[in-house]
Amino acid sequence: MSGYGQFCSVARAHEAIGGRWTLLVVRELLCGSRRFNDIRRGIPRISRTMLSERLQELIHLGVVKRIEGGHGPEYEPTEAGRELMALVSALGTWGQRWLPRHAESEDLDPEPVLVDMQRRIRSEALPRDPLVVRFDIDGHHKPRFLLLRAGEASLCTQNPGFPEPICVRTSLSALAAWWRGDVSFTEARRLGMSLEGPKELVRAFPGWFERYLLADIGPAAAE
Repeated sequence: MSGYGQFCSVARAHEAIGGRWTLLVVRELLCGSRRFNDIRRGIPRISRTMLSERLQELIHLGVVKRIEGGHGPEYEPTEAGRELMALVSALGTWGQRWLPRHAESEDLDPEPVLVDMQRRIRSEALPRDPLVVRFDIDGHHKPRFLLLRAGEASLCTQNPGFPEPICVRTSLSALAAWWRGDVSFTEARRLGMSLEGPKELVRAFPGWFERYLLADIGPAAAE
């Protein structure tokens, strides 16, 4: 495929990192994902082949480096990759402010929402004893389990063997709308998101999370 044929650094940078999925791979790395499967969990629609190709391209560009971790290969951003944080943040801010937000009509996957919840835990706000939060999302989605304990937050496909006092029953659109900052927690519950469990834990649940990094940026029409 021919390039843009331009001297301009905007064009050159877009040629390098503007391909499909590339900036989402960078986003996952900047958010702390290091292993191949962890990166893919945040981008569930990317194929393994495509993810491997994108990582190799980023390595070739000097944006990412591959290292041998304790459990196999890991990937981490270089100085050039870390400098892309400003670009990713600006792009996200623009999208949060200017793009319409109608979660109920968007084609969403549950995994990116739950993965982001996992990495935005406020450890100091958690109960002392380990617990598991069960997520039952309307539709064909299988239950997901979020293990919360001191120093660890793990998203699992089955309960890893800890008490399960909280169950979140919700549509994906209500959960995503709350997490993204479209609606408050109270409004999300009016949209059908319900929590089952001891009252003190239900009340405390929203405070266990920092919420989405850009949740406080309102739509332009409301500013």
